Amino acid sequence: MNPAEPQSILIVDDHPLFRKGVIQLIQAAPEFRFVGEAPSGREGIALAHSLQPDMILLDLNMKDMNGVEVLKTLKDAGLDSRIIMLTVSDHAEDLMAALQAGADGYLLKDMEPEDLMQQLAEAARGKITISERLTQLLVASLREKDRPTSLAEAGLTEQESRILDHLIGGKSNKLIARDMGIAEGTVKVHVKHLLKKLNLRSRVEAAVWADRCRRQAKP
Repeated sequence: MNPAEPQSILIVDDHPLFRKGVIQLIQAAPEFRFVGEAPSGREGIALAHSLQPDMILLDLNMKDMNGVEVLKTLKDAGLDSRIIMLTVSDHAEDLMAALQAGADGYLLKDMEPEDLMQQLAEAARGKITISERLTQLLVASLREKDRPTSLAEAGLTEQESRILDHLIGGKSNKLIARDMGIAEGTVKVHVKHLLKKLNLRSRVEAAVWADRCRRQAKP
């Protein structure tokens, strides 16, 4: 898609008043184009396949299907849409489950409208977005597991280290592949290998871990 074109957005959320509010925000932003809404997970899956939106805003707790289940279904189907969880839950287990299932972002519904739109603009540029106050949940989770304590100890190859640099910047596999001049499938393989070496399950965890290691290494 031409990055100059408005990003098409589908909203999947079982709260009609919330959907209406977000739709109004999207329709007022020239960089976005609202294309559809679904009040349930199953309807959201069907619309996602038929509309093929650039981005999906997905609620976590819905009556018919959990948002993570919807996320896994869409990712397993190979849908190219960026999927951003938009939820009231700031629980660490929900955050980690969504990121490990492949979410491209995790935002909270109590954000200020202008902050939400700024985060969506970042997501549209290929960045992984996460509400600022949730970063500490990630850091706490990383401390609980057995993994390398430094970048040097991780034993990453030169290519894996370069990709990790891009992950710290929040870039998607597609953007990393373009910047490095390699195939997107190759990026996926390298990401899988570096996650295994770091004993992590999501790219966002890897980015937070690496950024923390670098900060600690500074004199």
